[in-house]
Amino acid sequence: MYRDHTKKIRIGGIEIGGGSTVKIQSMCNTRTDDVEATVSQILKLEKAGCEIIRCTVPDVSCAEAIKEIKKRIHIPLVADIHFDYRMAFLSVENGADKIRINPGNIGGSENLRKVVDKCRERDIPIRVGVNSGSLEKEILQKYGGVTAEGLVESALDKVRLIEENNYENIVISIKSSNVLMCVEAYEKIAERTGYPLHVGITESGTVFSGNIKSAIGLGIILNKGIGDTIRVSLTGDPVEEIKSAKLILKTLGLKKGGAEIVSCPTCGRTRIDLIGLAGKVEELLKDCDKDIKVAVMGCAVNGPGEAKEADIGIAGGDGEGLIFKKGEILRKVREEELLSALKEELDRL
Repeated sequence: MYRDHTKKIRIGGIEIGGGSTVKIQSMCNTRTDDVEATVSQILKLEKAGCEIIRCTVPDVSCAEAIKEIKKRIHIPLVADIHFDYRMAFLSVENGADKIRINPGNIGGSENLRKVVDKCRERDIPIRVGVNSGSLEKEILQKYGGVTAEGLVESALDKVRLIEENNYENIVISIKSSNVLMCVEAYEKIAERTGYPLHVGITESGTVFSGNIKSAIGLGIILNKGIGDTIRVSLTGDPVEEIKSAKLILKTLGLKKGGAEIVSCPTCGRTRIDLIGLAGKVEELLKDCDKDIKVAVMGCAVNGPGEAKEADIGIAGGDGEGLIFKKGEILRKVREEELLSALKEELDRL
């Protein structure tokens, strides 16, 4: 598989590529120079399962803030640089673990060389980022608009600019809001490079629409063996990105640990507030790191029999419910006791 053979890259204290586990990334939506707000958000993201965080660095105050932020967080920090190569310099000097640039908008080959030299000093990886909105006019004209092949060509052209400066500590990302175009682009570039790939569907939308687009796009890409780091890009709380990314990876068998909830969609047989109960169970398990499957079922039909693969489960009745384990009924309890009874059994696992 592709990710088993990509180049292994170190970002701070973690490794990506070369068969390493797929790492989950997000991006702060705070002002980077608001250190308190940025650190607070990163710590929440860490708790949710974020493994790499990116912060924008548009000016000197943001670049200098990296030094203080780094003292108070526990995951690698990526500095997002656009247009001003000096911000890359300052970010590296202040402790950034990786920088993200578009070599085409950094101000010419001489400035790019300076950035590469600076990264080489501290062996800092460079993520080459290209998306459908940043394609050069020449490529747009060549392919008649934005295409998967154009995205790949643009990215590899920029990679070569860095390679020409004798540096290969590189990560590549090519993103599009067009899901199928994005899939095709990653398929093509995975066949043509051995650098680690960061994957995501850019500008995917709100928590609702963005999750659907990302689950489809990332699911296809990751299942083909492509992708060393991922981000689910959502218009919303970045913590939601982490929750979604973890579930995508777990569903594909690429991540272990953490509870999986299965629940029935309800029907006319349901006699309890299963929707509310399922939400409470999800909240109960949000910080659970046990590798277990928990079932929340609405009646005897969709109870211990249909959910017999679950490690533990509850099935509602008329004012009462069952607690079951691997399809075997443990006991019957009143409806109001279902959640507390489930917690007791979870603590015993």
